[in-house]
Amino acid sequence: MASLVGSEVCLVVLCGLPAVGKSSLARELREAAAGLGWRFAALSYDELIPEEAFLIRHAENDMGELSFFCFPQHTEWKQHRQAVLKSIEHFLQNPNHSELPDVCNIISKASWEKCVQDLLKAPSSQPASPAIFLLDDNFYYPSMRYEVHQLARKYSLGFCQLFLACDLDTCIERNRSRSRPVPSERNAWEKNSIELDTTNRLTANDTQKVVDLISFALKNPLSPIEDDSEQKEADRLRCANSVVHQADQACRKLISEAMKTARDNPVPPSTLRSLASELNERKSKFLQDLKAQLLRDSPFGESENVDVERVVKVFDREKRDILSRTVEENTRVQPR
Repeated sequence: MASLVGSEVCLVVLCGLPAVGKSSLARELREAAAGLGWRFAALSYDELIPEEAFLIRHAENDMGELSFFCFPQHTEWKQHRQAVLKSIEHFLQNPNHSELPDVCNIISKASWEKCVQDLLKAPSSQPASPAIFLLDDNFYYPSMRYEVHQLARKYSLGFCQLFLACDLDTCIERNRSRSRPVPSERNAWEKNSIELDTTNRLTANDTQKVVDLISFALKNPLSPIEDDSEQKEADRLRCANSVVHQADQACRKLISEAMKTARDNPVPPSTLRSLASELNERKSKFLQDLKAQLLRDSPFGESENVDVERVVKVFDREKRDILSRTVEENTRVQPR
């Protein structure tokens, strides 16, 4: 079998909560693909990425306290996700065997072979039949999906997304496992996407909608572009603005609590006005520094991983210091 690059290939991103029905849909699609003469590989990230990849390790950094609270710890899951994409890329160029390059040796060879076994045993008499790679994971962050989109664009492959939606109670009942829901927000590059409600069983009509979407993606492969820095910067700015907005809301609440504490002491009106002004000035400076930190030090998509509650602790400490100083000064000037 020659390289798959240049032939009909589609990367299908399958997103959804645990127990939402991704595995069931994958089985339905495998049967549908066989009926259409498509070669099919279901790449389950749960099978390819070991549990130990999600263990938290604290990162060493020297970029200051705010940076630590933005990016305090890491796991190896990102390396494994990138290794999965590298393995797909390698297989596109070398579909005759399942050997993985050294850069992908963190991926289990046995698990990888199991995922691509149908492609490996595809008859050589059908070299031009379309090849479908179904990537099965929650794909919560847009940056995760965007990496797959970039791979498809690099080799002019088809690309589409399937979002499986199910009410949270049903998912919990099925799996007894907490997770975050797939966001409804879509980016411009995610136009080839559909959402299926899997609260009830998938129907033949649902499967046909997916087949139609994949067929469209196969016939309309992405066009590679030399420079996507403008799009990346726009996405990075959007992520940073989202974090800053959340931080702003949290800081406003902290200021409101501080003002209530000051009034309860009690602090005179003139001092309350000065306190409010100082806290709001500190908030503005804190948010400016936060945004600059996110845009300067975080790669594309990393802002999505920021724990806003941890970040706001930096401002909370400043707020407590300012409040304590104000209350203490007011106590000293009170007449005996």
